[in-house]
Amino acid sequence: NAAFAIQESGNIFIRIKQDNDKKNVIIEFEDDGSGMEEETAKKIFDPFFTTKAPGQGTGLGMSISYKVIQRHNGEIAVQSKKGEGTKFTIKLPIVREND
Repeated sequence: NAAFAIQESGNIFIRIKQDNDKKNVIIEFEDDGSGMEEETAKKIFDPFFTTKAPGQGTGLGMSISYKVIQRHNGEIAVQSKKGEGTKFTIKLPIVREND
């Protein structure tokens, strides 16, 4: 998704770190691409929502990612500003507690 948002040229940054209490790993994917309108960012995890042209995507990638992260007791958030880029932040527990 970041490569698609950049289109012609730009940067993608991937960062991995622990949170302060060392109980979670934080993974950030950030680009300096086209960014999204607030309304688009609100829908990004909805099944079948896509900003791509017909035939270019199913709109399932972010929805599936969201569900997988939740099943691992994690969280995903998006921050985006039109024309400035997007950052996805994933927070996953380092040790999974028994369910």
